[in-house]
Amino acid sequence: MKFALVIVIVFAATAFAAPLEDRDAHIVQYENDNQGTDGYNFKYDTSNGIQRIEQAQLKNFGGDINALVVRGSYSYLGADGQTYTVNYIADENGFQPEAPHIPRL
Repeated sequence: MKFALVIVIVFAATAFAAPLEDRDAHIVQYENDNQGTDGYNFKYDTSNGIQRIEQAQLKNFGGDINALVVRGSYSYLGADGQTYTVNYIADENGFQPEAPHIPRL
């Protein structure tokens, strides 16, 4: 549930912060493979250069404790004209983004 909330917040913040021309962007490619409770894969590209790919697989953490482990990435064109890519994993250690432009603690 915490992971789903993080994704909703990220998308909401992105939508409200988007320049007006990005609000008219549309999906130019979309693939989705929902495997039910075992996982999923999806990817999409938009007309304004945003790309996202994500896959999830069910993992057993012992006994009857199961959860989806999610891996993916997203890319976007920054205001400076540079493409930024973030790779991430969400697992038993939480959401872990990785990118050269994200400060490391």
